[in-house]
Amino acid sequence: MPRASAVDAAETARRILETAASHFAAQGYGAASVDEIASASAVTRGAVYHHYTSKPLLFAAVAAEQQRIVADAIITATADSTPDTALRDGSHAFLDAITRGAASRVLLVDGPAVLGWEEWRRLDGEGPEQELRNGVREAGVAPALLGPLTAALSGAMNELALWLAARPDDDDARSDAHAALDRLLNAVAPRS
Repeated sequence: MPRASAVDAAETARRILETAASHFAAQGYGAASVDEIASASAVTRGAVYHHYTSKPLLFAAVAAEQQRIVADAIITATADSTPDTALRDGSHAFLDAITRGAASRVLLVDGPAVLGWEEWRRLDGEGPEQELRNGVREAGVAPALLGPLTAALSGAMNELALWLAARPDDDDARSDAHAALDRLLNAVAPRS
């Protein structure tokens, strides 16, 4: 039997990653089974371990991909923003991106426990939190307050995301969450 090409291997790894994200989001890390992920990906358990070595490393890959998806949503939303609107545009994009799909469960619920606090903070610092820091800086916040305000906003927005994720089909809750986010952002960077 011929060996899989690099393209086939990459496609298999991508399919496993997408399936794992779905399972981790729906069931949580503890309840998700590598056997079920393999079956739903139409591969063997050995193929999952070939690409990701262990369940924790598979979860880490899923978390990194979810961080990239959220960060990309923020970057896209702020591409045409002015310094006055970047913080607001990026924050609203974060709230929408992290509460749709696998991101909230993977990144905010299971992520800190499975990855460990240090690794979770490192991933967050390279993705959405870095974009938040950029937005806070562009909003004209004094350099001495850049770190504390970024941390405060990040924590508040993560909690707001968890609140909203618990109400996935509630359009009023989504509107209320965005209104609350605007109130919070007005305290940091009032609209001109």
